[in-house]
Amino acid sequence: MPKKSINDIDVANQTVIMRVDFNVPLENGQITDDRRIEMALPSIKSVIDRGGKLILISHLGRPKGQVKAEFSLQPIATRLAELTGTPVAFAADTVGEEAKKQVQELQPGGILVLENLRFHPGEKAGDTDFAASLASMADIYCNNAFGTCHRKDASMVALPQAMGDQPKVVGSLVETEIKFLKEVIETPERPFVAVLGGAKVSDKITVIENLLNICDQILIGGAMAFTFVMARGGKVGQSLVEKDKLDLARSLMDQGQGKLLLPVDAHCGDGFSEDCQKQICSVDEIPENMLGLDIGPETASRFGDVLSTAKTVLWNGPMGVFEMPPFDRGTRAVAEAIASSQATSIIGGGDSAAAITQMGFEDRVTHVSTGGGASLAMLEGQSFAAFEILDDA
Repeated sequence: MPKKSINDIDVANQTVIMRVDFNVPLENGQITDDRRIEMALPSIKSVIDRGGKLILISHLGRPKGQVKAEFSLQPIATRLAELTGTPVAFAADTVGEEAKKQVQELQPGGILVLENLRFHPGEKAGDTDFAASLASMADIYCNNAFGTCHRKDASMVALPQAMGDQPKVVGSLVETEIKFLKEVIETPERPFVAVLGGAKVSDKITVIENLLNICDQILIGGAMAFTFVMARGGKVGQSLVEKDKLDLARSLMDQGQGKLLLPVDAHCGDGFSEDCQKQICSVDEIPENMLGLDIGPETASRFGDVLSTAKTVLWNGPMGVFEMPPFDRGTRAVAEAIASSQATSIIGGGDSAAAITQMGFEDRVTHVSTGGGASLAMLEGQSFAAFEILDDA
């Protein structure tokens, strides 16, 4: 069921506590990719432009309940001020005296970033007292952190519970993610084609089982394809295979009744490096001394043909070792085919999102998810407590 949006409620002179996902990569205190901050901006601006007082809360890294300078949100607050053109206050704690003082001083249109939630052990523990302290600071709760929606951290579940009858809404980022990863996939325009890659079948078992009931075709690439190939009797050389999942792979192929399309060739190497000896091999006849590191050109062409006729496309997982040329060619070919199609195209977070952005196709697809684990969980058909607790539209 759709949830009420931050854009639907009056925030003037109200204090909004917004859970965002500012878990951005840092090197020597410098942000190397601020996409997650930029994706949160529409809802941030919606609050401050309408005279709301905004408290932003997020985690960063895995400090495990300890204060660690390298995981401070201070650089994020600085970058946010640059992006918004608005002064951004920063509190060096979450529920302590400094945070409370800065919340009291917050003016309409003002922004305050609290320190890393995970510096407090109560966040990961889902502690209700910690959540209640956060809730006491605000009039409205807004979940704009899709990347952690599958978790039950205090800021995701106990905090909105502690808000009682006060408004509990979604931000535009979460609203968009739910629209594409749930609503579009549940009622897709057909043909609906999924492209699944990555290293392990075990990581995608539930996703494949769920999508077999929904998709018209599932294209399998990445190292996980070799488990399927071996399961049907192919010779895969030194390719990565989950031998304990061969029976499962056979079962999935039986369930698929022709829906699963496997590679026909592979770009192989005699080692995991750019300067290895390379060879294009039949996927069923990979030499004993070689391993598959990417889908081959014939597979890329076949996948492209299927994608060209699709009306809805979901992509989760690269086709090969896309960080290491020339084994990025298969992933690039798939990215280009999706970008060139007329389909509603959904890129399911994680490595797929990194690849589509790195290769310059981000502006030519419909939606790139900000959530890796959350995207996968939603594609598995899971329900999220953090989402269910919010106010229905």
